[in-house]
Amino acid sequence: MAELAKEAGITVRTLRFYRERGLIPPPRREGRIAWYDDRHLARLRTIAALLERGHTLSGIADLAAAFDSGRDVGEVLGLGEPTEETPVRLTPERLADYFEGGEVTPENLAAALDLGYLATDGEEIVHISRRLLDVSSALVKEGVPLAAVLAAGRQVRTHAESLAELFADLLRTHASGADIARLRPLAKSVVEAELSMALDRRLREEPPAQSPVEGD
Repeated sequence: MAELAKEAGITVRTLRFYRERGLIPPPRREGRIAWYDDRHLARLRTIAALLERGHTLSGIADLAAAFDSGRDVGEVLGLGEPTEETPVRLTPERLADYFEGGEVTPENLAAALDLGYLATDGEEIVHISRRLLDVSSALVKEGVPLAAVLAAGRQVRTHAESLAELFADLLRTHASGADIARLRPLAKSVVEAELSMALDRRLREEPPAQSPVEGD
């Protein structure tokens, strides 16, 4: 324990406190001997980085609990990695850097884990899609709360699954197996064009009039 505390730049007393609060996983035990490894050192360095960014120990404990209870990469990837998406490996503090203003809360982290946007791999977090990560970060920087982005993502997932089912059935019915991969981009193009035109129609509509507020 003393060696681990020295490597992390903290006191043994602080390390014991972190362990009691559940901020680090328990050590592997052999009889009366407790073994700490690189996972514990990585977690301690993550705690230090999050504290420097203004997170409280209580908030870090909640994040650690959500992180430790998340699905691992194998569960999220299922049969294989996405064909067109690039997964991104992140430390917890790097993820916090993507979403400024304290948006990486335990609730948002749990929602992202549940959606399958995030998965765990040892002490790392894996975001399933570079594009989704960048778009989510851009929306948050423009003032859209991360909770709202994730809620919208859940609705998009439902509609995307329906569209994928429609086009998968269409291609399987009218194309041979060898042609399905070649025709896959055409299905995406139809969806992108229809979404673009639908956004044009919606954004041209006048927003609903606001009711006057008493006292103005």
